[in-house]
Amino acid sequence: MAVMITDEILDAAHLTATDIKRELAVVLFQQDRLTLAQCAALAEMPWLSFQHLLASRGISPHYDVADFEQDLMTLEQLDIR
Repeated sequence: MAVMITDEILDAAHLTATDIKRELAVVLFQQDRLTLAQCAALAEMPWLSFQHLLASRGISPHYDVADFEQDLMTLEQLDIR
């Protein structure tokens, strides 16, 4: 599924397409809708960089065994080592 955001909206918000992806990833992580690895993939960032982004905003990782297992599956699917 593709979501189209017009340049007019991006300009009005003073954001780039990359910024929008990162903001969405942060919100979905805060709402506990996606794991850290899934949000990092959405933000098109290495997971450690995404974790640093969260930390810079005062957002602590809520990470349990289930999240870890889901992240392992996501990394395997993305073939990230």
